[in-house]
Amino acid sequence: MLPPFIIEQIRQREERDRQRRENISQPRLELPVAPLPVAPLGVESEEDDPDRGIVILDLLG
Repeated sequence: MLPPFIIEQIRQREERDRQRRENISQPRLELPVAPLPVAPLGVESEEDDPDRGIVILDLLG
């Protein structure tokens, strides 16, 4: 019987090998996407409407 840490190392190695094989066999396309704009901290958005709220629709009644 192998110690648990040896079994875990073997499992991790097999998982890395499996991922490596999948990455080689599966081509990957990376799209150039512009980063999302980040709002400055501490400044509230001017788009917030104080009169906004929620609407509840009862579809079963």
